[in-house]
Amino acid sequence: MFSSWKEGEPAVVVGLMSGTSLDGIDAAIVRINGSGLEASVELLHYYSKSYEPELRQRLRDLCSEDKSHSAAVCSMNAYLGYQFGATVLEAVTDAGMRIDEVDLVSSHGQTIWHQPVPEEGDAYSVASTLQIGDISVIAKQVGILTVGDFRPADMAVGGQGAPFAPYGDLILFRHSERGRLLQNIGGIGNCTALPAGAGPSDVLAFDTGPGNMIMDALVYMLSEGRLSYDEGGKWAALGKPDQVLLREMMAHPYFHAEPPKSTGRELFGHDYAVSFLEQARLKQISDEDTIATATAFTAHSIADSYMKYVFPSHKIDEVIVTGGGAHNKTLLSMLSELLPEQKVMTSKALGFDDDAKEAVIFALLGHDFMLGVPNNLPAATGARRPTVMGKLALP
Repeated sequence: MFSSWKEGEPAVVVGLMSGTSLDGIDAAIVRINGSGLEASVELLHYYSKSYEPELRQRLRDLCSEDKSHSAAVCSMNAYLGYQFGATVLEAVTDAGMRIDEVDLVSSHGQTIWHQPVPEEGDAYSVASTLQIGDISVIAKQVGILTVGDFRPADMAVGGQGAPFAPYGDLILFRHSERGRLLQNIGGIGNCTALPAGAGPSDVLAFDTGPGNMIMDALVYMLSEGRLSYDEGGKWAALGKPDQVLLREMMAHPYFHAEPPKSTGRELFGHDYAVSFLEQARLKQISDEDTIATATAFTAHSIADSYMKYVFPSHKIDEVIVTGGGAHNKTLLSMLSELLPEQKVMTSKALGFDDDAKEAVIFALLGHDFMLGVPNNLPAATGARRPTVMGKLALP
């Protein structure tokens, strides 16, 4: 696409990620050599900037059909652009670097609506997705070429616009002898199965369902806003999962849909968490047991997905957990118990920051966009063909 851009030379790229947890912005400064599946990546610095509570609530409202409106979406699109730009500058300073040492910024943006399947009966409804955090604002603020808005291109060729992590997982974690399953646990959980010696057509990937989203929402409600998440899984460790409520939650139709599939707050957002808490109250489940049940819900939805859709066709030796859920010891313990034949670990055990992975992957996606290299993975998204995803904003 821009074939003369850094062709044959290493590039320094800042990847930006703000996920469905709505907890903040991750920035990964990476040096990339090569392109596509043969790229090599060196993580130079990782930086994270938390959202203030009011901003988190405003973003939650934008993800709600009841509370969102056009003016708020329009304004927040620009506001987050400034926040992303400021994060780039802060990350570069924190790394002891100069901004003129960076070649490219690549931003995922903040998803506020993801609709991979059109609404039935509405002739104007099509598969669509919306990420905000205007890339023109970022580019002008930092003075660097900025790439973003990746997901619509995959949808335009029949894909679900998600998951994208498998593309980077294949580059970063494939192994010639060991079958690996990469499980990211952000707001939503997504997995990538990489059999030993995997190539692009061998990858199986999909969203497993809720990651931290339900746990975080319940912690926020039960603590009356004092806590935003269960640090280390300590609250869940005090309780015991209620098996009746857990079975009811696992009956959700999403868990019985065949891959490729993706989801978000549209299915497992605020309304779902409120319903979960109402059911717990009706059953007179204690707060500790409610958090333990929500944690078990995430663990069981992940393990159940593997049993149904991964293990019958892929030999897996290791499950590698990344994202915020990698810090939840209770969740990891539950996963280990449910997966006795696999070694469950975090990416830190392999020398890779647990929190940085998705930001690194978007750096890779932006770098490949600049070189005109197809950067979707049809085996994961269901797209009809490989395509170049992204849009470019000039400084």
